[in-house]
Amino acid sequence: QVQLAESGGGLVQPGGSLRLSCAASGRIFSTYFMGWYRQAPGKQREMVAGIGSGGSTNYADSVKGRFTISRDNAKNTVYLQMNNLIAEDTAVYSCNGVVGEFGSATPRTYWGQGTQVTVSS
Repeated sequence: QVQLAESGGGLVQPGGSLRLSCAASGRIFSTYFMGWYRQAPGKQREMVAGIGSGGSTNYADSVKGRFTISRDNAKNTVYLQMNNLIAEDTAVYSCNGVVGEFGSATPRTYWGQGTQVTVSS
């Protein structure tokens, strides 16, 4: 079993910054795709940013130039640096990881518990 532990959410004013962290733990062979998703009230969950095992990244158009995703493979951790935050960024942010486990031939998808990000004056 693999667990994803998130941290870094909170309340921030428009224009502020926040850094989210998500660490995967367990019998991990490798972490492949890792990403951040968010869901605001009344809206579908959307992918904010993703990063592959080789370091390739992908961002939603709404966050390009403001958010940066990165990973530390040695720590099985993914980060999301959020700058120039706006009210529309308010949502529950969840970490997603596609993880290969020892003894399992097929990678599995895991989700973190979610952390609230609120951008408000």
